[in-house]
Amino acid sequence: MSQDNVGILQLLLLGLLVAPGWAAYKLQERYSWNQLDFAFPNARLKEQAMASGDYIPQNALPVGVEHYGNRLFVTVPRWRDGIPATLTYINMDHSLTGSPELIPYPDWRANTAGDCANSITTAYRIKVDECGRLWVLDTGTVGIGNTTTNPCPYAINIFDLATDTRIRRYELPGVDTNPNTFIANIAVDVGKNCDDAYAYFADELGYGLISYSWELNKSWRFSAHSYFFPDPLRGDFNVAGINFQWGEEGIFGMSLSPIRSDGYRTLYFSPLASHRQFAVSTRILRDETRTEDSYHDFIALDERGPNAHTTARVMSDDGIELFNLIDQNAVGCWDSSMPYSPQFHGIVDRDDVGLVFPADVKIDEMKNVWVLSDRMPVFLLSDLDYADTNFRIYTAPLASLIENTVCDLRNNAYGPPNSVSIPKQAVLPVGPPLYTKQYRPVLPQKPQTSWTSSPPAPPLPPSRTYLPASSGPVVSSVSVSTNTVGPAGVEVPKAYIFNQHNGLNYETSGPHLFPTHQPSPPGGQDGLKTYVSARQSGWWHHQ
Repeated sequence: MSQDNVGILQLLLLGLLVAPGWAAYKLQERYSWNQLDFAFPNARLKEQAMASGDYIPQNALPVGVEHYGNRLFVTVPRWRDGIPATLTYINMDHSLTGSPELIPYPDWRANTAGDCANSITTAYRIKVDECGRLWVLDTGTVGIGNTTTNPCPYAINIFDLATDTRIRRYELPGVDTNPNTFIANIAVDVGKNCDDAYAYFADELGYGLISYSWELNKSWRFSAHSYFFPDPLRGDFNVAGINFQWGEEGIFGMSLSPIRSDGYRTLYFSPLASHRQFAVSTRILRDETRTEDSYHDFIALDERGPNAHTTARVMSDDGIELFNLIDQNAVGCWDSSMPYSPQFHGIVDRDDVGLVFPADVKIDEMKNVWVLSDRMPVFLLSDLDYADTNFRIYTAPLASLIENTVCDLRNNAYGPPNSVSIPKQAVLPVGPPLYTKQYRPVLPQKPQTSWTSSPPAPPLPPSRTYLPASSGPVVSSVSVSTNTVGPAGVEVPKAYIFNQHNGLNYETSGPHLFPTHQPSPPGGQDGLKTYVSARQSGWWHHQ
């Protein structure tokens, strides 16, 4: 059989395996596990590892995902004993779907806990850049909460995916961390060439933002900005029927905009214990001299609305941001050419079983979306039922996900009338935990979304200018004013013209650097509440 025929058969097989999901959900389940398995060199070594406690399947929780070529990377932190590898991947040529074994990357030796100079002890979220480099921050930690030890320092590890070799290791200096530091999220900013690259790291419990320059091989820290701290009113969570408090959780999820007209990107971020998004130009973050005098260069945007905690976000190269909504078992979206306000936030998919805690969201080089769900609060606070499916990886084209949502400006921003729909916010039950020794969802069924139950029509090619190829259907009743004329005489919303850069004018200095489409907070920037929380004992290193 020819290679072409083999490829066609593989695609047909995949279609048969995942096609039923299209009837109900936009995201398609690609991989799933009751418990994680690892690709040991042989069965004897696997049995020895289980007998010695080096491998305890029930202790492994996946938290990060990234796709590149024929590999899907998955990270597994060493929160508990028995995690044989923290940085792993799936060979997608060999495992089209199902519950594949995780292969250590780049090999077993590089995943040896405590071998600081040569290995990675614990990895959380990772990023592949457009230069074919995999960026991995090793936290150097083993354990979680009160059991945490730090056998190794925080270190940035960068791999060349063409040769599967580590090309750089950089230890964060002591001035860039503090005793409370916990970093799980990374954003990578490539500018005019592959040497013009920076990485940004969110210090969730040390309340800081760290910049690293590839070219300079140097890092610096932005500390103690009030926007890095948790909101004291947003520390209560309800996920999978479990009520818990993550009140100390500061700056966490981050995304980077496309390069703006000034040659820089915008970094968007949110504290975990918050419903609000903030922004800053990478022009500030790339400048080591601005670490102490950049307060007014950070921008406060609007709140997302109720039940809107998020731990992961990503933005496409045409400005569509996706973010997980952990309270709603959902993935949300926002078109960054529009104001950051609830009426411009959509739900691309929701599943009260399969998307319980969608821990990570990524967009790959082909504009396919990857979502990892892992039921993390149940793992941490109760007990997973290992006879049930606990971990899932979903995928779908970005264009299909946003179709017929408020984020799809090609279809719903220019029709008569010009209106969009606001997905109804899900309110999860509050009260005693619904999950104890077994995981048995008793949450409401997935609500009807704005798309029909039949498979959606093939999406139109993405438009970098967000201009429509044709008018789309009327979805609902929230109007958007359209009395401004845009390119080629097309009538467009006012917000489109002003918000090409979301109203962030980084060339203006002074204390009133707020997007014009929303008022300054009461009392100006100094009127913003600052919440400083002393670190207390307990479990919190959970993302």
